[in-house]
Amino acid sequence: MDQIVAIVLPVFGLIALGYGAAWSGLLRRETGEALSDFVFIVAIPVLVFRTLATAVFGGAAPWGLWIAYFAVFAVMWVIGAGAIRRLFGRDARAGVVAGISTAYGNTVLVGIPLALAAYGNDGAVAMALIIAIHLPVMMASSAILIVRAERRDGVTHAEPGARAIVRGLGLNLVRNPLIIALILGALWHVLGVPLDGFPRIMVDRIADVAATLALIGMGMTLRNYGIRGNIQAGLVLAALKLLLMPALVLLAARYVVPVPTVWAKVAVIAAACPTGVNAYVVAARFRTGEALASNAITISTALAVVSMTLWLTIIELV
Repeated sequence: MDQIVAIVLPVFGLIALGYGAAWSGLLRRETGEALSDFVFIVAIPVLVFRTLATAVFGGAAPWGLWIAYFAVFAVMWVIGAGAIRRLFGRDARAGVVAGISTAYGNTVLVGIPLALAAYGNDGAVAMALIIAIHLPVMMASSAILIVRAERRDGVTHAEPGARAIVRGLGLNLVRNPLIIALILGALWHVLGVPLDGFPRIMVDRIADVAATLALIGMGMTLRNYGIRGNIQAGLVLAALKLLLMPALVLLAARYVVPVPTVWAKVAVIAAACPTGVNAYVVAARFRTGEALASNAITISTALAVVSMTLWLTIIELV
């Protein structure tokens, strides 16, 4: 138990440090935005590139990991959307926001540091494999469901055609630094090019600070969200995200689909991550559900200190 606490507390302690620095005014909002830009554009992509370029898979294929995780991802999206629409009477657009808030976790800023701390490079490899599908799935699902939800809600402005949606999604993906890093890291690994000498030193210098800066930057960003009324809905989404989703992933990865032990544990950690900030990005795109997404992000991040400790304990026992 002490070892698990030693893994969890530093991760969420750095988030709290970033939040405190922003809340107190010690660091300006512009500083937080610049730090977040550096983390998303440079630091985390370099870390992901190194992880995949130097990965040792031991003959394991990622199919079982992807099936176990993303089957539950789809189920949780439906459950989250249905819960908000039926329990709170929200429209279809808010349902999409709720679906994202329930299924899409902060695997980049929280998941990678936790996987590294708990299982080293093997954990980071598994988390990178999840992220490789996680982000494209969320972006594609959101793009499709945005159009459908706006039509169901009777939004009158012109909608883009299917070709425009696909084109926009494709451009967003190929321009995303994380996707570029995933592709380059995979190619580097497949080609068997050694990563050493001066390039390795430079990559290591950046990658080694990525997790720390990501957590501090997340804390500073979290200050911009906060609680915005209708706390009950946020609590429902947080409970689904932090408790139900990891429970279902644990069942799938351990007892339904054959997944290597460490990968199964990392899949549960990924599922137990708090709601990712992209939920708010989509809500802002809709101009509805901003408070819902903000509450889900803030509440789930705060409660994840306890829930992540719980799940790290459970996965070592089963």
